[in-house]
Amino acid sequence: MESLLKFITCGSVDDGKSTLIGHMLYDAKLIFADQKRALELDSKVGSREGNIDYSLLLDGLMAEREQGITIDVAYRYFATENRSFIVADTPGHEEYTRNMAVGASFASLAVILTDASQGVLVQTRRHARICSLMGIKHFVFAVNKMDLVDYDIKIFEKIQKEINGLMSEFDFKTLQIIPVSATEGDNITKTSDRMQWYKGVPLLKYLEEVDVKEDVEVKGFSMPVQRVCRPNHNFRGFQGQISSGKICRGDDITVLPSGEKATVKEIYEGDKKVNQSSKGHGVTIQLDSEIDISRGCIIEKNYNLLCGMNFSICILWMDDKKLVEGRNFLMKVGTKLVPATITKINYKIDVNTGSQVYAKAIFKNEIAFCEVTLGEKIVVDKFINNRELGSLILIDRVSNMTSACGQIAEIIDNEKNLTWHEMDVTKELRERQLSQKAFTVWMTGLSGSGKSTLANALEKRLFTLGKHTMLLDGDNIRMGLNKNLGFNEGDRVENIRRIAEVAKLMNDAGLIVITSFISPYSQDRQSAKEIIGDDFVEVYVSTPLDECERRDVKGLYKEARKGNIRSFTGISSPYEIPETPDVEIDTSGKKIEDCVNTIIDKLKKYIEE
Repeated sequence: MESLLKFITCGSVDDGKSTLIGHMLYDAKLIFADQKRALELDSKVGSREGNIDYSLLLDGLMAEREQGITIDVAYRYFATENRSFIVADTPGHEEYTRNMAVGASFASLAVILTDASQGVLVQTRRHARICSLMGIKHFVFAVNKMDLVDYDIKIFEKIQKEINGLMSEFDFKTLQIIPVSATEGDNITKTSDRMQWYKGVPLLKYLEEVDVKEDVEVKGFSMPVQRVCRPNHNFRGFQGQISSGKICRGDDITVLPSGEKATVKEIYEGDKKVNQSSKGHGVTIQLDSEIDISRGCIIEKNYNLLCGMNFSICILWMDDKKLVEGRNFLMKVGTKLVPATITKINYKIDVNTGSQVYAKAIFKNEIAFCEVTLGEKIVVDKFINNRELGSLILIDRVSNMTSACGQIAEIIDNEKNLTWHEMDVTKELRERQLSQKAFTVWMTGLSGSGKSTLANALEKRLFTLGKHTMLLDGDNIRMGLNKNLGFNEGDRVENIRRIAEVAKLMNDAGLIVITSFISPYSQDRQSAKEIIGDDFVEVYVSTPLDECERRDVKGLYKEARKGNIRSFTGISSPYEIPETPDVEIDTSGKKIEDCVNTIIDKLKKYIEE
């Protein structure tokens, strides 16, 4: 029997993906008798006027059956005499593209459907690009609904030409184009008499025979450490799945990024000792010496892996929020999770033509090439060399949702000549000389909420207490350091990043920093907190919008209501309320001294140190 084939069905909405797989299972007698009976009964109240609706075998959600579309990924295992299969039936609707990408991430082959009556659509092209992005090298295009075009060979040849043009952009190993009818069963499990002009094999036979084995590897051994196993003081093993090569007892290995070396003492697959193991196997490796290894480290042998902080990446953006330069995420590669910042959007890919398009922002379901900088060096490989160590996801730091998936295209070595210099005069020595604890008070709130007035009064109070301070005000900073920035989302992100870096430097100088910025996005405030560190006190000036607008000291709300100011926070641009600020103050009807007293009370642990 051939090896297990994991494949995905995808394409535009209503191209017949679920129907095709359902008909294949039904005709090949790969379902149980009770499933067959249930299918026949369900079909009587279905959308095919009592005829069997084969899609019901895979579309199990009530919403899927009601709407006649696939929403979630449906996984189905089946086996014929010649091969075992796992198929991921994925949604075609653009809204559920992220679900399709999840299915593609596990597959070796893609069956992409096209509607013969409509040809290659935008979503068909998008799915083909996503499959290629996910590393799929084997493609089958099933030109479906041939019954609706009277099995016309000319229509098929026209679509075949479109498909060949699309696939010419990708690096693939096998490509097969098959005319089918999912509802009628033509060319699904047996050759159709109604398309005698087609000389190829039916879809199921092709899937049974296609060779998807990877080329013989010449690279060395690598394994990302998933877990350190220490059941007792006599045993320490390092667990993970081998991503390339093979390992044997007695082999000399290197641990990255530390570079420490050791010899393999024992190898376990489950609880069984083995002399060697290879790619795809989950193992526990025991070494002959005690060295520092933790989750995210890489154990390697004879493999020239790359280490860096700056990368060029290709991503599928899956978040409802747009991506702009300066956004911060957590990036997961292998078993390593690190802070990451999108420093540059190089371009996005036009779904129809494949051409590079200039972009300042990336929206949901778009594919883009970007540059990313990480918070620390990690060990990776290019995706084309190692799928496990070259694939990545970006995770939103606030919502913890997956915002993007993609691959590492290149490593940018612009940090190789840079070294962080530790100074003899440290932050702690400066704090001791100034007799104070350095920290940052980060005031956030709407325009007119009283941030600047409150920040000014707080600084005066701290000054009278003998503290050394610096006040960073939004308008003042924009008239100097950040005068080259505008007020679009990308520039606002960069504005806050720069302020956070300046505040950190001033904290390192031993100063107490007070900032007064609208800083409307929770993700940016979180990023500022991570840049500055533990000495970060968030003060939310929660004065309501109607009170801020009533004050309108600068007349900005009035102009924004007229439409003369674009992207004005609270009117035409959102303000994301802090969920757990250290201090919350509504300045409506309160004396400024009382507000300052509230903040000072919260700062006692810093001030009295």
